[in-house]
Amino acid sequence: MAMQTAPNELSKRDELLQQAAETARKYVQGIGERRVSPTERDLGNLAKFHEPFPNGPGDPSQILEQLNEIGSPATMATTGGRYFGFVNGGTLPASLAANWLAGAWDQNAALRAMSPVAAELEEVVLRWVCEALGLPQKCEGGLVTCATTASFAALAAARHALLARAGWNVVDDGMFGAPPIDVVVGDEVHASLLKALSLAGFGKKRLTRVEVDDQGRMRADKLPPLSKRTILCIQAGNVNTGAFDPAAEICARAHEQGAWVHVDGAFGLWAGVSPKYRHLTKGFEQADSWATDAHKWPNVNYDSGIVLVKDGAALRAAMTVTAAYLVAGAQREPMYHTPESSRRARAVELWAGLKSLGREGLCSLTERTCAHAQKFADGFRHAGFQVLNDVVINQVLVSFGSAEITEKVIRAVQEDGTCWCGGTVWQGRSAMRVSVSSWATTEADVRLSLETIVRLAREVRA
Repeated sequence: MAMQTAPNELSKRDELLQQAAETARKYVQGIGERRVSPTERDLGNLAKFHEPFPNGPGDPSQILEQLNEIGSPATMATTGGRYFGFVNGGTLPASLAANWLAGAWDQNAALRAMSPVAAELEEVVLRWVCEALGLPQKCEGGLVTCATTASFAALAAARHALLARAGWNVVDDGMFGAPPIDVVVGDEVHASLLKALSLAGFGKKRLTRVEVDDQGRMRADKLPPLSKRTILCIQAGNVNTGAFDPAAEICARAHEQGAWVHVDGAFGLWAGVSPKYRHLTKGFEQADSWATDAHKWPNVNYDSGIVLVKDGAALRAAMTVTAAYLVAGAQREPMYHTPESSRRARAVELWAGLKSLGREGLCSLTERTCAHAQKFADGFRHAGFQVLNDVVINQVLVSFGSAEITEKVIRAVQEDGTCWCGGTVWQGRSAMRVSVSSWATTEADVRLSLETIVRLAREVRA
């Protein structure tokens, strides 16, 4: 006989869910009016969370109230229109709503037997992503936490394929005594790719770095000798400048020698959805594997990373786990395509977000944020400040003078709270990094943020 839940408990649960929905709705409703960064007082209040582990149960309603009272003010307003840090996208309404439903479903997306809907939606969204980005339809892939994990999965597949060519089974015999693999990266390789390479067993000192040009693009004429045991990693969207490596030329040279080409396209690959910017991604479809994030430009909830691999058999060989109770069906099984086994159903929010945008909406989002970035760049130049990069997509680097002055301006902007921009050091120059990635950013947000940054910069310089 099925266990019966007391009517009183069901009523309390419903009231709690209504309270949660209303609390979240108010947070979202006010995100555009509040400071982008927390105040010092908000940060200080986080100390209230530090208490001994409770002996007894707590009231869920009061717990939610405490979480909202202390936690909400201490969040960064990344879902608003004036957050320009770290290429963080906002959250599309459809994705947010789907996230709430997915939380209620609480599906384990490991196997189709655990969640038929999660498995089916993964197949759908992976095909949609390939269509949107112009990648081969025969690709296999999976949904992971982020581009770091996506690159790790792709590199593990590459490692398996390249060693198999040499007669080595890395799944059975590991890396001890394996034939060496050469790894080639650009001199401005992103830190996340270095981490993924390290996790896959390729040490930082074993990498060959290729010289880049004044925008951070890998120079194809500086490539080292390549072979059938080379993994060559290229970028679609330099994290500082937004620049794209010359993929067509690099892929052609790599494949002549049988090398594997992996693309770090965490955000830049999505430029390919726009006819205006598609030329930047030309040639990247010729690679062998790709890593990207839907929680960046497509504005799907965190976390939403995507790995795609042309050689699906290599990906499955590198990711498959065997156990008597994990019975695979005849159809695609999600856990055989990612490092994780048990994981949440990320496909739900991704499906909702992409379906709500469609190709035209995704193109509009991309082009609109790029136009906002150009307005930032034009405003900085008009105010007499130096824009360091060619603004090809949504990334702007601006210097306000010396490294000391630039760093002071960045701190002043972050403390002011009107908007939030991060700092970086690029090719020896300190700069403020403005990344326009959110669907919620309006022309008014850009205007207000630009006016604030220019005012604070002039005050610092004075």
